[in-house]
Amino acid sequence: MAPEKAREEVERYLDGILEINKTTNLTRITSRDDALMLHIEDSLVGLPEIEDAPEGDYADLGSGGGFPGVPIALYSGRNTLLVDSVKKKMRLVKELVDELGHGDQISVYDGRIEDLALQKKGQFSVVTARALSRLVSLLELSSPLLRRHGRLVCYKADISPEELEEADAIADLVGMKLVSRRDVLLSDGETKRTILVYEKVSSPRLKLPRRVGMAQKNPLRPRS
Repeated sequence: MAPEKAREEVERYLDGILEINKTTNLTRITSRDDALMLHIEDSLVGLPEIEDAPEGDYADLGSGGGFPGVPIALYSGRNTLLVDSVKKKMRLVKELVDELGHGDQISVYDGRIEDLALQKKGQFSVVTARALSRLVSLLELSSPLLRRHGRLVCYKADISPEELEEADAIADLVGMKLVSRRDVLLSDGETKRTILVYEKVSSPRLKLPRRVGMAQKNPLRPRS
C-alpha cells in the first residue's frame, strides 16, 4: 500500500477507535490530536526496524486498541495478528478492521501469549511489544513465537540500565540477542521513545513457553 493510502487508512481506523471509545474504553487518549501523535506517530516509530526484519508474519503483543499493530500492518503490508487477552477489546477491534476492509490481512487472538506460542510456535518473523512488560519477560514470551532470525521490536518510554542488564543476563538462555537500539523524540519535542530490537539467534536452552503468567510473576534469571 502506498504511504499516502496507508496514512488515510490508518486515520480512518483511528477515527473508528475514537468513536467506539465514547462508549467502550479502548484507549485512555480521547483527543484526536493527542491520538495522532501517541497512537499513530508513536506506532510508526518502529517501522524501520520492522521493515528490516525477515519477510513473514507479524504479531503485536498486548495490542489493546490495535496500536502499534494496525498502523504497522497497513504500512508494512505484513499479515498481522493482534494479540490481547481482553476479549471485548479484540472483538471490537476485529469488527472495525473488517468494516474497513482489512480483515484478510489483520486478524486477532484473544488469549494469552503463552497459549498462542503453543499453537503457533516459530511462525512469526517479527513481533512488537509497546509498554507491555519488562524486557526480561518480553524476551521469554517472544522467543517461542519467533522463527530463527526473527525479531522482537520493543517500544519503551523509559528504560533503565537495570532493566537492560536484567534482559541481557537471560538473553542467551532464551536464544535472543540485542542487535540495535534507537532513541527517538516524538514531534512534541518532549516525548521520548527507545526502540530495542532483539533477534532470535538460537533455540532456547529451556522449555518455552512456561506456564501462563510465569514470565511476569517469576522472571528468568541466569543459570549458575
